[in-house]
Amino acid sequence: MRQIVLDTETTGLNPRTGDRVIEVGCVEIFNRKLTGNNYHCYINPERESDEGALAVHGLTTEFLSDKPKFHEIAHQLRDFIQGAQVIIHNAPFDLGFLNAEFTRMGLPPFVQYCDGVIDTLVQAKELHPGKRNSLDALCDRYDISNAHRKLHGALLDSELLADVYLAMTRGQNSLTMDVEEETTHDGEALEIVPLGEVIVVAASSDELAEHDTVLAGLDKSVKGSCVWRNYAA
Repeated sequence: MRQIVLDTETTGLNPRTGDRVIEVGCVEIFNRKLTGNNYHCYINPERESDEGALAVHGLTTEFLSDKPKFHEIAHQLRDFIQGAQVIIHNAPFDLGFLNAEFTRMGLPPFVQYCDGVIDTLVQAKELHPGKRNSLDALCDRYDISNAHRKLHGALLDSELLADVYLAMTRGQNSLTMDVEEETTHDGEALEIVPLGEVIVVAASSDELAEHDTVLAGLDKSVKGSCVWRNYAA
């Protein structure tokens, strides 16, 4: 499977108010291996970046002034991602900008050239509910060094996200277990043993009473029956 990890930098937060893409970075993964076949370009947005955005990416108007405009690189980008599964952190943001850029050129939306999109932010929230799931937080969680990341950059962030995605999804291709087949270690057959029984420790009567007291307090606060009682029912 060919996958492309993609990130963009932009002049601001909203393509509907005229903000534009100023950098695109893509990292290719094939059969869960980084190939080194990457795509990267800076783009002249023909407008200034917002102060907040400039503080994030540091790409000044002067630096971007001699770079190609989006319509000059759109076909290269399209050909690079064509038919690949695209991986993005907080996909609606980047796709909103890329779709707007392609639509501005009279082309089908960017997403139509992709063979599906994976949003790693959604994945991370499912795996780590209630925790910080920014790219920096995920790098810390999966022991991926991002010490060299002083400012946001599309290619650098794509490279980091590629490592995060591979770490976050490691083992998903080998979740099955066949207990009827013998396994070996150093060429010697190992004895097949049954899987251990699941040990269930029931709550005591005191613990159940304390739990009911907590639920009663929740019932009072919502002036009805709290969701946990519905779940139990």
